[in-house]
Amino acid sequence: MSRVKNFIRFSRPHTIIGTSLSVLALYTLALAYTDGGTGSWEVLLVAWVSCLGANIFIVGLNQLTDIDIDRINKPYLPLASGAYTVRTGQLIIGIALLTALVLAAYGGRFLLWTVGLSLLLGIAYSTPPVRLKRFHFWAAFCIIAVRGLIVNILLFLHFYEKLAGATALPPLIGWLTFTIFIYGLIIAWFKDMPDTDGDKAYQIHTLSLKVGLRRVFWIGNSLLAGLFLLLAALPFLVELEVMTLLFSLGHLTLLAGFLVLASRVTLSQKSSIMRYYQAVWGLFFLEYGLFAASGWLGG
Repeated sequence: MSRVKNFIRFSRPHTIIGTSLSVLALYTLALAYTDGGTGSWEVLLVAWVSCLGANIFIVGLNQLTDIDIDRINKPYLPLASGAYTVRTGQLIIGIALLTALVLAAYGGRFLLWTVGLSLLLGIAYSTPPVRLKRFHFWAAFCIIAVRGLIVNILLFLHFYEKLAGATALPPLIGWLTFTIFIYGLIIAWFKDMPDTDGDKAYQIHTLSLKVGLRRVFWIGNSLLAGLFLLLAALPFLVELEVMTLLFSLGHLTLLAGFLVLASRVTLSQKSSIMRYYQAVWGLFFLEYGLFAASGWLGG
C-alpha cells in the first residue's frame, strides 16, 4: 500500500487528473465536430497514456532537481522524505519518458508534437543550466504554453485528424485555449504561494516573493472572476455552438463557488493557501467538463 501511495504522491495526482480530463474533453469535442462519426478507443487510449507518461516525467524531473527545496516546502514527497532514492526516481521518469515518446510516435504527427514540445518545456523548466523555474515570468510561460496552448490546440488537431480525417480549429477550441491559458497563468502564480520559505532559501524568484502574497492573490482572483463573467456572457456575444444555458449558468455557478472559496483563505496559514490552490485545480477540472458537455450537447 505504501508503494502505491508513494507513486501517487510522486506523480502529483492533481496534475494527472488535469491531464486526463483535458485529453478526454478534447477527444469528446473532436468527436462532437465529426457530424455523427464514430469514436476510437485506441486513439483515445494511445493519447491518454502518452500524455500521462509525459506528465509523470515532467513532475518527476522537477522533484529530482528540487529535493533540497522540497525538504522545506513539500517534505511529504517521496524523494524529499527519503521514501524514494534518486535512482528510483530516475527509473520511473525514464520509463515514463520512453512510454510517452513511443506511443506519441505511434499516434501520429500532432500527438508527437504535443508530447515532444511539452517534454522540452518541462526539461527547460526544471533542469540546469536553463532552469526557467527560477524566474517567475518564464516559469509561468512554461506552464501556460503547455496547458494553455500546446495541449488544447495540438491534441484537438490530433483527435480531429484521427476521427474526421481532416484538420480544423472551431471557435470553441480557440476559446477553450484562451480559458486554459488564463487558468495556467493563475496556477503558475498560485503554485508558489505556499512555498515561499524554500524558494527564498534557494533563490527561486517567484512572483509571490517579488510582489507579495496578498497582491498575487488579489490579481489572480480578479483575473479568474473576470474570466468567469466573460465566459458566462460569451454565448450571447459570439457563435460558439454550445448549449447556451448550460455554458452560461455553469460559469456563473463556478463564479459563485470561487468567491466562497476565496473568502475563506487565510494568507498567513500555509495549509489554507494550499487548500485554495488545490481548489483552483478543482475549478480547472470543472472547466474542461463544462466545455466538453456544452460543446457535445450544443454541437
